[in-house]
Amino acid sequence: MKSIVAFLILLISLSISAQKLPYYELAEAPKEFTAGSVASRMIDGLGFRYYWATEGLTDNDLQYRPTKEARTTLETIDHILILSVMTLSTLEGKEVDFSENEALSFEDIRKITLENFKKSSEILKKTKDLSTFVMKIKRKSGVIEEYPFWNQLNGPIADAIWHVGQVVTFRRSSGNPFPKGVGLLTGKVSKQ
Repeated sequence: MKSIVAFLILLISLSISAQKLPYYELAEAPKEFTAGSVASRMIDGLGFRYYWATEGLTDNDLQYRPTKEARTTLETIDHILILSVMTLSTLEGKEVDFSENEALSFEDIRKITLENFKKSSEILKKTKDLSTFVMKIKRKSGVIEEYPFWNQLNGPIADAIWHVGQVVTFRRSSGNPFPKGVGLLTGKVSKQ
């Protein structure tokens, strides 16, 4: 009986780990150009770049810090998670809350961030009017600041793109270059 239970646990864990994360490749672009489809594709491009910037990172890569004042790669990736939460919260009509959460593993941070990007993209893809999305940030003082969707573009989304570039630079500096065969223009991966 114990061997059957152990086998089932192994089978379940293998099926969970075999689940594909979003953004291995980009889906086909929408046929119609709308405000929502363009914003959605921007998030998809971010998700694709994030997937490959974080694919195959080692503990050495995650601990890399270019200077003592800079964030480590893992701290940068954690910051991207926060940015993905800000965007998804806005699109779901929730307040952005910066309360402390429990520490997550790199794998969990990566998975949640990619899923947040995917959910955000799906919401945007169906949207015609971006003005309905208002970013509401609850500050420690209790004050809630509100910003229009424009601030999503130049704030969390642009910031996440910026930091993904840092992750790529950090991984190169720690001796683990960006994976070969990833076509950033096409959103496809070729086997080399």
